[in-house]
Amino acid sequence: MKRHNKNIFLNIEGIKKLLIVLVVFLCSGRLVFAQDKPFDKYGGQLVFTTTSDPRSFNPVVAKESSTSAVIGYLFEGLTKTDGETLEVQPSLAKSWKVSDDGLTWTFDLREDVLWSDGKPFTAEDVVFTFNDLIYNDNIPTSSRDIFTIDGKEFKVKEIDQYTVEFILPMRFAPFLRSMGTSIMPKHALKSSVDDGTFNFKWGIDTPVEEIVGTGPYLLELYQPGQRVVLKANPLYWDKSDKGEKLPFIQRIIYLIVQNQDVALLKFLEGETDSCEVRGTDYPLLKPLESEKDFTVYDLGATFGSNFVVFNQNSRVNPKTNKPFVDPIKLSWFRNLAFRKAVAYAIDKERIIQIVMNDLGFPQYSAMNPSAGIFYNPNVLKYDYDLEKAKKILNDAGFIDRDGDGIVEDSDGNKVEFNLFTSSNSPERLQIAAIIRHDLEEIGLKVNFLGLEFNNLVAKLIGIYDWDAILIGLTGGIEPHFGKNVWVSNGQLHFWNPGQEKPETEWEARIDEIFNLAVQELDDKNRKPLYDEWQMIVSEKLPLIYTVLGAGMSAVRNKFENLNPTVYGGVFHNLEELYIKENYR
Repeated sequence: MKRHNKNIFLNIEGIKKLLIVLVVFLCSGRLVFAQDKPFDKYGGQLVFTTTSDPRSFNPVVAKESSTSAVIGYLFEGLTKTDGETLEVQPSLAKSWKVSDDGLTWTFDLREDVLWSDGKPFTAEDVVFTFNDLIYNDNIPTSSRDIFTIDGKEFKVKEIDQYTVEFILPMRFAPFLRSMGTSIMPKHALKSSVDDGTFNFKWGIDTPVEEIVGTGPYLLELYQPGQRVVLKANPLYWDKSDKGEKLPFIQRIIYLIVQNQDVALLKFLEGETDSCEVRGTDYPLLKPLESEKDFTVYDLGATFGSNFVVFNQNSRVNPKTNKPFVDPIKLSWFRNLAFRKAVAYAIDKERIIQIVMNDLGFPQYSAMNPSAGIFYNPNVLKYDYDLEKAKKILNDAGFIDRDGDGIVEDSDGNKVEFNLFTSSNSPERLQIAAIIRHDLEEIGLKVNFLGLEFNNLVAKLIGIYDWDAILIGLTGGIEPHFGKNVWVSNGQLHFWNPGQEKPETEWEARIDEIFNLAVQELDDKNRKPLYDEWQMIVSEKLPLIYTVLGAGMSAVRNKFENLNPTVYGGVFHNLEELYIKENYR
């Protein structure tokens, strides 16, 4: 009897072991049992491409998208703009209040935010960012233009450790939205301000662990010409609606590629998770959506632009004591008739057809249709008309006097100039090639050359060594955030930057418009002013607009919570995204 019971016991134990093995086997086949752990959202990586190395890891002095795109996840502002609703939401500030006259704003800061090196974020950092960095004349930041109204600065002071007060010189309509500017760590940067080295602080040769932010990601690795790698910030303060610690995706990789063609190839080969879709790419990518398990999102007209700008800089280079621009060329570029002829000679529809596969839009205004209320559709339009362009040149004294196909100015100088654009953008290279052909049709000799993007930017806003450039701006919904381009002393007033006082009446009027419009709190009252600004730009043509692309992106079907919008793009809520279980 005892022996029999022992055998029964052994058999039962054997059955238990068999069941355990079976359960393990079935679970490995991804069958879900009640005892299974819930799906872990944390982990994985997101791989992008970028066609240029960052020029710096310092957002205060950065002026180009090759930098801002990479470091945008490292830093945060007091507020942020929701990519879907466009409403201003709390970020490093948890709440705020404003005085009845609209001039005094008080922010209550979050008390649970740490810098990525473990130091607490406090009001001192906010005061330092504005008073020591943005309002420091020795620091070349374009933010200063935005936070200055009629030449007057905001007064920023600490009330207590977690309370900051802004006193405005006058009402400032986009104030809350502007508070999205990156806040910088005083403890990490104050010494570089004091010793005058801040402009070179956090350059691309900086050890990654020295870059300190409050954002959802940290800089983990930078290999010039190869990649930039970000990793999740373990000290990040924000949480999901369910109280889960953010971000979910643990690593972001930017592969640095030569151009958009290479970026497309890497996406098709499965090396990356997203790819900007140009018009010419669409017929190739769209039929492959199911086979390669991705989706092409069409978000409408982009906020970005493509424009030709001529160098009208009248200053003398202090290093060489020579003019930045040859006086003969300067006389052409400053001639409104010359710029109008160029505008009429550019065949926008041909560019859209050839370069964008008919997936584009002609641009005439300094704002674009996606900008909403502030877009002015009634500006002057320069539709393709070679005969009108030739007549305008002829009436202005630009005539082909020797019959060689190139016009001369009234002093007999042949009209010949250089046109640069980014060699990293095949699309812009094609647009520039078409523009070159169009301009030669009206007798202008154009020497076209593609330059690496960062070198192009250095020429444009650094050494001013250029004649004409095809480039673009990212754009947005708030006109005032382009103030650094449009006011006469603006850091990005491309055609003639840093004027001590406006050199033309129309530039003076634009200065006035931006100072007036920013004080109007009612958008209905702001609109007529910004409409006038856009009309002036279309009349005076400091920038000659060409075409807008369609905002299209191809994205792997591996992400949950994806919510693409025209303003925020595909990954505006990246810290809330996680990778689907079947992609792990």
